[in-house]
Amino acid sequence: MSQRPKIYYTEAQIGLMWDRWQRGESLHQIARSFDRHHSSVRRILSETGGIRPVVRHRSARVLTLAEREEISRALMAGQSIRAVATRLNRAPSTISREIRRNGGKDHYRASRADQQAWDRARRPKECKLVRHRVLARLVAAKLQQQWAPEQIAGWLKHRYPGNEARQVSHETIYRSLFIQTRGALKKELLAHLRRTRAMRRSRHHTQKTADHAQITGAISIRERPAEVEDRAVPGHWEGDLLFGGRNSQIATLVERHSRFVMLVQVDSRDSQTVTDKLIKHARKLPQELYRSLTWDRGSEMAQHQRFTLATDITVYFCDPYNPWQRGSNENTNGLLRQYFPKGMDLSGVTQAQLNAVARRLNRRPRKTLNFETPAERFHQFVATTG
Repeated sequence: MSQRPKIYYTEAQIGLMWDRWQRGESLHQIARSFDRHHSSVRRILSETGGIRPVVRHRSARVLTLAEREEISRALMAGQSIRAVATRLNRAPSTISREIRRNGGKDHYRASRADQQAWDRARRPKECKLVRHRVLARLVAAKLQQQWAPEQIAGWLKHRYPGNEARQVSHETIYRSLFIQTRGALKKELLAHLRRTRAMRRSRHHTQKTADHAQITGAISIRERPAEVEDRAVPGHWEGDLLFGGRNSQIATLVERHSRFVMLVQVDSRDSQTVTDKLIKHARKLPQELYRSLTWDRGSEMAQHQRFTLATDITVYFCDPYNPWQRGSNENTNGLLRQYFPKGMDLSGVTQAQLNAVARRLNRRPRKTLNFETPAERFHQFVATTG
């Protein structure tokens, strides 16, 4: 069988790839539009770690191709450098330097000079983490503690206010990790990110395929009180099951006001088992700390009415195929994949181990909390109610 010839993509096609990647499409989806294998697209996008490179453009101050052609014609006609400079409204030293660095009067060619200028301009800007090695070591240390780049950037801003040499944006951290040519952070640190992949994904990307069921007597999320929606009052939770390999799962609960996380060991996903576990767990908290629960329309919550009768906690359900309406819980489940990767058998994970992971998450500063930790926010509320 003959091998397909190597394809060379145009700038427009590569731009289209980046557009679709940033919209959250998969490599397979993008490749199908070009009738190619996904590895063909990966080759292009992985060069910069899935981060779209900045489009190059010429500075308004540099000589244009038209000006270089004018210089070439003037040299052929034997005109002086000063005369050319006057006509182009440029300094004579600019014209002289242009001619000297591109072969002199006898060998100057406009198109070649223009291309060489474009090539010389391809000098990557030195990364801030390369210039400030102490800052790079601070960032690396926090990454090893499994802090997210955004958490690190926020912590640095609060820890070193007014000190630019000790601050860096989360985007710079991501670029330093995914674009190894920057030479700022070691590639091994990628393993400490919550999602360990070779390329950075778009925030729009999702592979969520929820198992929805017809829930009898379900109370819609649209009936949830305003105090729950605006997160003004603590005690309202979002929940879901995080699935692992071999039909294993754990229950994940997130308090909307503080983003405080609790994890519950669940032996089976059937509604009887899940409801029993949630009832037992709910009884550990005072009523003021557990007022409502919002869940996806999974069949594991079919016995929600029994849960409410036992705990006096109302259960609200997301609209069909809208798991994003439990945004805090969806985000937390993404964070938990750092500790419980897809396919991992969760049946052997003890409640003590789950509690330890929850503590780690609750001690991480969060941007949405002005870089306080969920534990700090939650315990502030516990202190006022106690």
